[in-house]
Amino acid sequence: MRDRRYCIRYPFAADVVLLDMESGARIEGVTSDISMGGIFVCTSKPLPSNSRVRVMLSRKEQKMEALGVVRILKPRIGMGIEFMDVEPPYHDVLRQWVDQLAKVR
Repeated sequence: MRDRRYCIRYPFAADVVLLDMESGARIEGVTSDISMGGIFVCTSKPLPSNSRVRVMLSRKEQKMEALGVVRILKPRIGMGIEFMDVEPPYHDVLRQWVDQLAKVR
């Protein structure tokens, strides 16, 4: 299977809250990595593949929100979420986080 990622991923820990756009279910977890294209969320109860979610990330005093879709499932581990829409000013926060991580690498 070909790897579909198109952005470099970086280790990144942030608190995350996901809202399932269909059921309204709320899932809490922690990210393990981030890119301009998405995140991986560690949670024991991942949502089904192709679920549309509102992503709310917080790290220190910064917050970021986006709309996303669950693309990868790892049972009892977590899920990979692709960002579909990141609006300003949240896009600037995401860019700042990724740029800082790229400098450290």
